[in-house]
Amino acid sequence: MCRRNILLWLLAFLLLATPQAGAGGLSVPEGLIEGANAVIHSEQTVFTVNSPGSGVTTYKVRMTILNENGKQRAKLYVPYDKLSKVDYLEGTIYDRSGKKIRSLKKKEIEDISAMNSFSLFEDNRVKIADLTYTMYPYTVEFEYQLSSNNMLFYPVWHPQDGEELAVEQASFEVHMPQGMRLRYQEANMPKPGKKTASATHDIYRWEVSNLQPIEREPYGPGFEELVPVVRTAPTDFEVEGYKGNMESWKSYGLWINQLNQGRDQLPEATKQKLRALTADAQTEEEKILRIYDYLQGKTRYVSIQLGIGGWQPFEASFVDSKGYGDCKALTNYTQAMLKAVGIESYHALIRAGENEPDIKTDFPSSQFNHVILCVPTEKDTLWLECTSQIEAAGYLGSFTGNRHALLITPEGGKLVKTNAYAAADNAQLRSIHVKLDEKGSGLASVTTRYTGMQQEARNQVIHNMKPEEQRKWLYQQVKVPSFEISKHAFEQRQTQLPVVTESLELRLRQCATISGKRMFVTPNLMSQWTFVPDQKEKRLTDVVRTMAFLDVDTVTFELPAGYTVEYLPQDARYKSTFGEFTATVKVEGRQVTYIRRMQMGKGRYKAAAYPEFVEFLNNIVKSDKQQVVFVKNPS
Repeated sequence: MCRRNILLWLLAFLLLATPQAGAGGLSVPEGLIEGANAVIHSEQTVFTVNSPGSGVTTYKVRMTILNENGKQRAKLYVPYDKLSKVDYLEGTIYDRSGKKIRSLKKKEIEDISAMNSFSLFEDNRVKIADLTYTMYPYTVEFEYQLSSNNMLFYPVWHPQDGEELAVEQASFEVHMPQGMRLRYQEANMPKPGKKTASATHDIYRWEVSNLQPIEREPYGPGFEELVPVVRTAPTDFEVEGYKGNMESWKSYGLWINQLNQGRDQLPEATKQKLRALTADAQTEEEKILRIYDYLQGKTRYVSIQLGIGGWQPFEASFVDSKGYGDCKALTNYTQAMLKAVGIESYHALIRAGENEPDIKTDFPSSQFNHVILCVPTEKDTLWLECTSQIEAAGYLGSFTGNRHALLITPEGGKLVKTNAYAAADNAQLRSIHVKLDEKGSGLASVTTRYTGMQQEARNQVIHNMKPEEQRKWLYQQVKVPSFEISKHAFEQRQTQLPVVTESLELRLRQCATISGKRMFVTPNLMSQWTFVPDQKEKRLTDVVRTMAFLDVDTVTFELPAGYTVEYLPQDARYKSTFGEFTATVKVEGRQVTYIRRMQMGKGRYKAAAYPEFVEFLNNIVKSDKQQVVFVKNPS
């Protein structure tokens, strides 16, 4: 599974929504070119299922590349592996008048390994056909056929696969042997598909035409929600002799059980070591934490994807002896170790990735790219990311949090939801003390406590960067006009809600502005909000916020002697559907204390709420720019 599934998604995606071609000189319906970098004139995709274990995809496309921003669509990538082969791949390029420039030669087609940097062995390869040209507009045609012995994945058809792409006409057909049932799900289709029959096959066909370029709105839904999509999936399927059924999540989980069966055996010596390691643990959770710590110290993530090995884990004994494995192998190994000390756990298939959309829970199919471990306990469920040597036990965060996972239980698959993180979980709590001199420069001591998703970047920095590299990274992160870092340090607490405390000592140049006898201070030193999306006359799509967070800043300025307040901003307090904001400034003698609190929620809101969202952010921007004005008393 893991990265192999990502590549197979790419395969299906490129088979059905690859950058496409048109013929030079062809007329285009009015309204399609405006806002487009490329126009698909015609696209035909036919997926023919021969049996539960084999099928063929043929693909033909004709597209005009209009400008430099569309040129990447004149390069075609066709992935394949041990379970598939490219039968043929052809291409032709035409100039703006429709005159043929040349055809693609076989020797021009690159055939390279698609193995990535974290893989030890993979059978993934990709053929690359490049017909990019420098004189716009020009037209390209591509045609190929791919045969596959892996029927775990049926195509997902995206006739309009990106912004600034127009589609004149596209069609998608699935040919199923009579007696085999196709499952499919349509979204945003202008009209439903039609079913006909030949002597041997049931034929399903979908068509779209005259699709204008899509432009996403700020804070809008994912692109896939805005364009036509047809998802298809098998009922019965077979991969390298392993037969399965995908009609329900339960039956799909039973197929995964087949692949995992008998692969959790550990050497007796390892079992004895694990029992000794956990013998004096006071609770079951403490046992789990010790096993997880042992895993992180002993193993590393390496992808080995060959044939069915893309979904079937290596034996636990293999990982135990070699010290490496991919996500499913390391998960299986951890499950075996927990079993050795009497703790039950379950594999959990999941779609991992920051801001990845959740799976379609009402459409059982192979939508996953990763495996983690679910450990039920008396108090709660503990989730373990078995590929990481640095993540805290129980923390899922932006990579696998707040989405559905498929538990692989002895009874089959069962959908469950992983942990969600509220605003208070994703906190940035900052305390700053600044000592100003009469020139407006200063020395600042900054302590910031990051939790949840807000600590993730610094977690990576702590474990993957040397001190000097950390220092360079901090220079990019600290949002102060002119400064030098004198010292920096990190402390970390690895709990289910991990915490990173960052300590900085900064030399600030022109932290305050001096004009004659006045000193102007912007009390919000490091957390100014700067982005406000454009206000549209009519918002078309919902407003979507994917992360909740809480930022609290307490900033204390110590002024040089002789200054008194001339202007103090009023307290700010804004509350909206999307969050809350407060800011206060108090002056006591030579000390100015600024307290700012900004909390934003996550969720989906109606388009009608967008003006309120823009107004809320505008108010925050204005408040964050407010200044306190001091005047120097005559000596």
